[in-house]
Amino acid sequence: MKADFVYTGIRVRDLERSIEFYTKILNMQVTGRQKIKEVDGEVVSLQSRKGGPELELNFYEKGSKHDAPYTVGEGLDHLAFRVDNMDKAIREAESAGHPVILNVQTDKSRWVYIQDPDGIYIELLT
Repeated sequence: MKADFVYTGIRVRDLERSIEFYTKILNMQVTGRQKIKEVDGEVVSLQSRKGGPELELNFYEKGSKHDAPYTVGEGLDHLAFRVDNMDKAIREAESAGHPVILNVQTDKSRWVYIQDPDGIYIELLT
């Protein structure tokens, strides 16, 4: 599959504190924010400059299956890759033994998650 690396998502313990750090200390701009019911969480996207790479902050509510104990240095949540044909990408990933583990559809976009051989979440988006 042809894929372009898009952004890095990190898991954070305190979403508002993290937004304040990245916007006030590192001068990043919030480019998007939404709650994701499928994971009982919320995501915030930030950029340093228009068109530049994005950082995604991922926060999971208590009780979410994704709200695992937090260890400093283990905050990588997932890596995201844009694909030109989602259905084809899913077929190729599943044929290679990497089934879809989460499928999210919003009014603006669709993204699915698979896992790499070590269990790291890989997001495919269109």
